[in-house]
Amino acid sequence: RGSVKDFPGFDASQDAEALYNAMKGFGSDKDAILDLITSRSNKQRVEICQAYKSQYGKDLIADLKYELTGKFERLIVSLMRPPAYSDAKEIKEAIAGIGTDEKCLIEILASRTNQEIHDLVAAYKDAYERDLEADVVGDTSGHFKKMLVVLLQGSREEDDVVSEDLVEQDAKDLLEAGELKWGTDEAQFMYILGRGSKKHLRLVFDEYLKISGKPIERTIRGELSGDFEKLMLAVVKCIRSTAEYFAERLYKAMKGLGTRDNTLIRIMVSRSEIDMLDIREVFRTKYEKSLYNMIKEDTSGEYKKALLKLCGGDDE
Repeated sequence: RGSVKDFPGFDASQDAEALYNAMKGFGSDKDAILDLITSRSNKQRVEICQAYKSQYGKDLIADLKYELTGKFERLIVSLMRPPAYSDAKEIKEAIAGIGTDEKCLIEILASRTNQEIHDLVAAYKDAYERDLEADVVGDTSGHFKKMLVVLLQGSREEDDVVSEDLVEQDAKDLLEAGELKWGTDEAQFMYILGRGSKKHLRLVFDEYLKISGKPIERTIRGELSGDFEKLMLAVVKCIRSTAEYFAERLYKAMKGLGTRDNTLIRIMVSRSEIDMLDIREVFRTKYEKSLYNMIKEDTSGEYKKALLKLCGGDDE
């Protein structure tokens, strides 16, 4: 359900040459760079990088960084990295220096599949020669930290066999860990929400609503707080619908004054080959305007053109 697909009749060395020519001499042909890169899949872009290296003895990403600037540069360079390395870089930036970008950590770790998490951990190790879990633990605290560690294991159940007894038990355990308890048993929330399969947990949420009379989200808001609360809400959202979670993140990144460009870039790049069509559909229904139009009104220049190519079409 992605908007970006493999380019038919792909030729890596031809593309490498086209990019080389687009950056040769004084100034660069940004439109040529943009058109080529946004119409190739990530796998193909990685091959172009290799071809570029063997044809010109240069690093394509380094050349692109040199030729381009600002948000457009960030977007194009993000597209050139394999997804796991892109995620690794985002997380590295989120925890580097003073302060932490919790929203970035929440978005990536709450939404990725087991395999994507395993790939991310390996890419982080490869790129920075550091242990991702250790870095996250060193930069966060409390229940927020513990839940991030749970998610970093990438051990959510994936089978679609659902046991009704277990669904009822988990719903009851969540109720007893929160609403029916003086204080909150956070460990129980982490255990149930961190390991159950999506299908299982959706049924747990339905059952929970039935026995408690309120949606699990309302309980989380009432029982948990701070970044831990935000993380748990993101986990619940991604379990209900990843596409809806990202549609909402995109909307918030663009609404009001100013644009959260890093969020916008990260989501448009990371979802372009996975579920951009689903995100667009949810966006259209939920906000009564197309994602395409909102990007168009909110951004400018080559940056805008590239984002619109990744969006892949207008649903108005």
